[in-house]
Formats: sequence, structure tokens, C-alpha cells
Amino acid sequence: MNVQFKKWSILWAMVLMAGTVAFAQDPAATPADPKPTTEVGQRKENQQDGIAQGVKSGQLTAGETANLETKEAAINGETRADRAANGGKLTAAEKATVNKQQNQLSKQIYADKHNANTAHYGNNPVGQRRENQQDRIAQGIKSGQLTAGETAKLENQQKGINQQVSADRKANGGKLTAGEKAQINKEQNHASKNIYNKKHNAKTQPGTKK
Repeated sequence: MNVQFKKWSILWAMVLMAGTVAFAQDPAATPADPKPTTEVGQRKENQQDGIAQGVKSGQLTAGETANLETKEAAINGETRADRAANGGKLTAAEKATVNKQQNQLSKQIYADKHNANTAHYGNNPVGQRRENQQDRIAQGIKSGQLTAGETAKLENQQKGINQQVSADRKANGGKLTAGEKAQINKEQNHASKNIYNKKHNAKTQPGTKK
């Protein structure tokens, strides 16, 4: 009787141990809570998605994008300053101000995407290179690898190159000389390195905390 009781005690202990190990290995037993997304942070993400789509489609020119991202960067800077002054949070009045500013920016994004200005790339190596750069910038905006400030700088660089191409074509009956093409390619190589560096540095579009 004593021996039988010991056997049942050992068996029961083994069952309990197996159950404990199984619970510890089951990821569903301790689900991770998703990170909360604030209204301010979600609004910011929506704006950037809208800009990225406009860059990708050609509805936004480099100059328009640079202007929009400069304004977005200013809103982001103001939001960071407000949070720093209030222990990481925004007051109700500050949230209302940010929302008003984002409403104004949203209207401008819509207007710029639906005006007569579009990015015409052209079916040529220069136009294709320009389109590739814009696609890479759009991807960086969408993924959050590029901050609004970084995007503004990259788009200002593209705006400068585009203006140079336009001026060169105007001076040469709509065409570029071999020397001008080589110069534009050199400038786009430099811009390409800038895009890569900014997409792979420590700066990313930060998630907004409550």
C-alpha cells in the first residue's frame, strides 16, 4: 500500500511539472499588449502616407513635397517641445492646436495633389533616374525611414536638379547635351548617396507616445 501511494505521488508530480513547462512555453499564455497609438500619432502617419502616395504617383512635384514636409517637420518640432515641457504628454489645448495645424496641412496636401502641377519624368535615362529617386524617397516616407525634415532636404535637392535640367533643355531647344547629361548624372549620384544615408541613419519617423 505504501509503495502504491508513492508511485501515485511521483506520477502526479510529473503531471504537474509537465503542465507547468507547457504553460511557460505557450506564447498565448502571456500575450503581449499592442503598443497604443495616439490620435496625434495616427494623424501624423496618415499625412505622411498621403504625401508618399503623391510622390510615388507624380501628383506632387519635388518643390511641393519639400514645402509640405517642411511644414510637417515644424509641427513635429512643436509637438516634441510641448511634450518635453509637459512630462511627455500634450495638454487638451495643445492637441487641439496640433489637430488644427494638421487640418490645414491636409487641405494643402489635397490641393497640391489635385492642381495642374505634376512631376513629368520623361521616357529617357534622365527622366527614369529622376523617377527612381522619387520612388526611393516615397518608400522612405512610407516606411518611416525618412523624417519630415530629411525628406524636405532631399526634395529640395531634387528640385534644384530639376530646375537645372529645365533650364538646360530650354537653352538647347528641348534637349540636353552629352556634357549636361553627365553633369546631371553626377548630381543624381550624389543625391542617391544622400537618400541612402538618410534612410539608414539612426533617425526615423518616431512613433508618438501618450
